[in-house]
Amino acid sequence: MDDAPFGYKKLRVWQLARELVIEVHSMTMHKLPKFELYEEGSQIRRSIKSVRSNIVEGYGRRRYKQEYLRFLDFAYASLLETIDHLETLHETGSLADDELFSTLDDRLNQLSKSLFSFIRSVEQFHDTSRA
Repeated sequence: MDDAPFGYKKLRVWQLARELVIEVHSMTMHKLPKFELYEEGSQIRRSIKSVRSNIVEGYGRRRYKQEYLRFLDFAYASLLETIDHLETLHETGSLADDELFSTLDDRLNQLSKSLFSFIRSVEQFHDTSRA
């Protein structure tokens, strides 16, 4: 494990998740009505942070392919939850900035595709003897 403990930072899916944690956090603090800080705003912050954290935790368990995949699946599920929260904020009018919604939605969907591809790659090619 020559790259432990920070090898996960080289993963493109982690880098995208990190960027989105920052963008979503900023959106909830600056673009939502105050009452949403502790409602949907809190939920979307937790779900996007869970994406990033589960990628890291999975990476930490990469010696065990099934554990790695389990945490990547958790990350993917949290990402879908984040997309749903974003849509809810927009549909209810709490996120009224259409351009910001569109940008975040596009970026979340980009991460979704990247993470899905990464999971498939781990399923097919992950060699636990080199983890």
